[in-house]
Parts: sequence; structure tokens; C-alpha cells
Amino acid sequence: MRTTTANIFLFIAAVVDLILFVFLISISNYLFGTWPRSLHGGALMATVYSVAVIACLAAPVIGLILHRRGKTTIGMLIAWLPVFGVVVTLMIPPN
Repeated sequence: MRTTTANIFLFIAAVVDLILFVFLISISNYLFGTWPRSLHGGALMATVYSVAVIACLAAPVIGLILHRRGKTTIGMLIAWLPVFGVVVTLMIPPN
């Protein structure tokens, strides 16, 4: 993959991951709040939520580092991993 194209895709992945990070932060009160309509998430939900938030911040940075070291393909996969996780999560049917 050409360097310019890879940089564009890594930038888009970083922006999408940042948007996903902002979304996750904005729904945290709904997931863990004390008001009646919140989900009152337990320990497992808190763990999964924490991993998702950290992944949204770390994935683009790791992807860019790998791209700079010449491992562009794996860097792209890691940078887009949180987005793929959201797509897979949305495919799970509700109960």
C-alpha cells in the first residue's frame, strides 16, 4: 500500500476511533448511572467498557507506530480493530 494512502486510512481510523471514544464516554452514565433508567452495569460490563475505551485510544497510536516501522498491514488492522468490534457487536441479536 502506498504511504500516502496508508496515512489517509490511518487518519480516518484515528478520527473514527476518536468519535467512538466520545460516544462511549457520553453513554457511560446510561450504563453505570444510579437513575432508574440506567443499566446498573456490573463488574463484567465495567471491564468490557474499560477495555473498549482504552482500545479506542490505543489502537490508532499502535497502528501508526507499526506503520512507521514498515508493518503497514498489521498497523491498519489494529487501527481499525475498534470499528470492527462495533460492527460485530451490532450483529449480535437482542434477546
